[in-house]
Amino acid sequence: MEKILIIGATSAMARETARLYAREGAAFLLAARDPKKLSALAAELRKLGATKTVCFPLDVNRRQRHSLLLQKIKALGGADVALIAHATPVFPGPIEKNPDLLPPEVETNFTGTLLLLLRLAAWFEQQGRGTIAVLTSVAGDRGRRDQYVYAACKAGVTVFLQGLRQRLRPAGVAVVTIKPGLTDTPLTAALPKNPLYARPAAVARGIRRAIRAKAVEAYVPWFWRYIMWGITFLPESWLPSASGKRHAA
Repeated sequence: MEKILIIGATSAMARETARLYAREGAAFLLAARDPKKLSALAAELRKLGATKTVCFPLDVNRRQRHSLLLQKIKALGGADVALIAHATPVFPGPIEKNPDLLPPEVETNFTGTLLLLLRLAAWFEQQGRGTIAVLTSVAGDRGRRDQYVYAACKAGVTVFLQGLRQRLRPAGVAVVTIKPGLTDTPLTAALPKNPLYARPAAVARGIRRAIRAKAVEAYVPWFWRYIMWGITFLPESWLPSASGKRHAA
């Protein structure tokens, strides 16, 4: 029986990933901001076959809650996998008009994630086994006009994970960087859709494969590795936006 910690458990991709593990009889520690959504998810996972579900309301910006989360892991009897899947959409327009909006977004998408990772790293290092998986984004591979604030946060998390992976490898702990591409979720509801958008259930299967394989870095779906390789080498004046439109040079 696998024991799974999911932070941001009620997000679309995390929820679909939890469903996959629930059908295999996993036990869960579910953390997210909305207690009602957490309870509903826990009930659904038990119906699917989860052997245990523990809910922990968590706003990652409330740092005093982080240590309490670690205590809940002990109550679960340890953890085989920790999946960090929380994020908020960050569009630069409002921040450009009011820069004071930037700090809370960076706290959620960058600083809060790093603090959680440091605390989880110490816990897993002491345990001497397990996998820490983090959803970053293909957006972090290249800054673009309509998402450069979000991309900067995700790029920072990706680089942090590279160093953390080197630190934890001798302790027998895997660190998996997962980079989803365009996915049809509430976070992208305001964006125009194109054929590259994946369904959350398909992305969840890729997430689970990456965790099982203890992959260093996984793009999901897989073809985003090659798309982003091409975008990385494009001149800035040719870069498309997230919606696929090119901006004027």
